[in-house]
Amino acid sequence: MIVAFRQVGRISLLGWDVVRAVPQRPFQWRELIRQSWFFASVTILPTAMVAIPFGAVISLHLGSLTKQIGAQSFTGAASALAIIQQASPLITALLVAGAGGSAMCADVGARTIREEIDAMRVLGVPPVQRLIVPRVLAAMFVSILLNGLVSVVGVLGGYFFNVIMQGGTPGAYLASFNALAQLPDLMISELKAVIYGFIAGVVAAYRGLNPSAGPKGVGDAVNQAVVITFLLLFLVNVVLTGIYLQLVPPKGM
Repeated sequence: MIVAFRQVGRISLLGWDVVRAVPQRPFQWRELIRQSWFFASVTILPTAMVAIPFGAVISLHLGSLTKQIGAQSFTGAASALAIIQQASPLITALLVAGAGGSAMCADVGARTIREEIDAMRVLGVPPVQRLIVPRVLAAMFVSILLNGLVSVVGVLGGYFFNVIMQGGTPGAYLASFNALAQLPDLMISELKAVIYGFIAGVVAAYRGLNPSAGPKGVGDAVNQAVVITFLLLFLVNVVLTGIYLQLVPPKGM
């Protein structure tokens, strides 16, 4: 337990260093664009492919449940809100951490064991400002875009499976969503995506900067980065969801 809290503390310190290094100049725009393209290229297709069955599963389960209790007209709102508020940010973050974050951790870890990071410090080049900040910002930027993609694909998939597979009516699906959905639902979804992208990037950078000796240490660091990110994401999701439900009242019919 003490080791876990120590790890979280060190990750938090690195996150603070990243925040402080963002306004420093010169800003690495070329590296930011390159890393954003890399994150997008390795996550867009898997994200879209995961969003379709995820939206279908949510829609089928909620459609069956609402049909049993006689509230089938609320299937559209329930499934769409579940996808937008919960599923989209989590799917986005898990894929950004699992695909992009693992590659980022491996790259930084390889630089560390080759002593490139130490050489940068000797030359007076801050590694956080030069290497970590563009990668973390790229993860956050791509997370925002992917979250919108997952929301659209997931809602369309839920609509298709509810209307085609379960015999729901398109009008009732859209009307219930319009009656219960509100703008803060999309805002909290995008806010979660930004925070999750930041966490995924910082954790991957931390483990990449602190691997064990040798190539095996880099591989272990990649595995640890993914696991730590997943645990932190679900913990932060509980906190953000609880705060949102307390501050934003639900929209009535």
